[in-house]
Amino acid sequence: MIWKSIGRALRWIGPLSLLLAGLWEPAPVYAQAGSAAPSTQRKTSDPYTGDLSIFEAAGRDERLQINRVMEMLGIEPGKNVADIGAGSGWFTVRAARRVTGSGTVYAVDISPESIRHIDERAKKERLQNVKTILSKPDDPQLPTNSIDAVLLLKTYHEVANPVVLLKNLRRSLKPGARIGIIDRNGNGENHGVSKDVVIREAAQAGYQLKDTKDFVKADGMDYFLIFSAKVD
Repeated sequence: MIWKSIGRALRWIGPLSLLLAGLWEPAPVYAQAGSAAPSTQRKTSDPYTGDLSIFEAAGRDERLQINRVMEMLGIEPGKNVADIGAGSGWFTVRAARRVTGSGTVYAVDISPESIRHIDERAKKERLQNVKTILSKPDDPQLPTNSIDAVLLLKTYHEVANPVVLLKNLRRSLKPGARIGIIDRNGNGENHGVSKDVVIREAAQAGYQLKDTKDFVKADGMDYFLIFSAKVD
């Protein structure tokens, strides 16, 4: 994915060697830019900018146990789902098949390249229930009161202003909507972020932790957090 921030250019040192060694899972990118960073801003990782086909590695469904993830997020026929940081649309198309024609999946990304790719993919795979959104850096721009479930898959560690993003997300959520975050423990700049940091930032944005799992991937480094918006 490609994004230029105001005041600086994002650069990527390719993790291909780690990928081939099975030590790194590439993340769809939702990198934030274009707004002032808070003074206490934590470190974030630069986004992957290469071939989007890297997200289609064989066996990724099984490694991430994506069907189990969708079950826990309540993704089922008729539901409306947001894939934030959609990248190649890997999760988008799986969710679209699961919600069937009676539901909708919003593929959200700040990269025009990714949006074009997903539009073409949805057309090719005859998925008429996929809608793409070229979003703003700190705002997914989803329809108000429309979303039943959200997933940020290997994306959160690249969000520069996560509290702002999560606050802007709230207005699009239906009552009881579930927000899932799958990421990898790390220091923010090594393609991971501590789950304690995620929980703290989500709380600042008005969310409460509903469940936490570590079944995604066998190395024990990945975590799966489920949040809901606090009732005012």
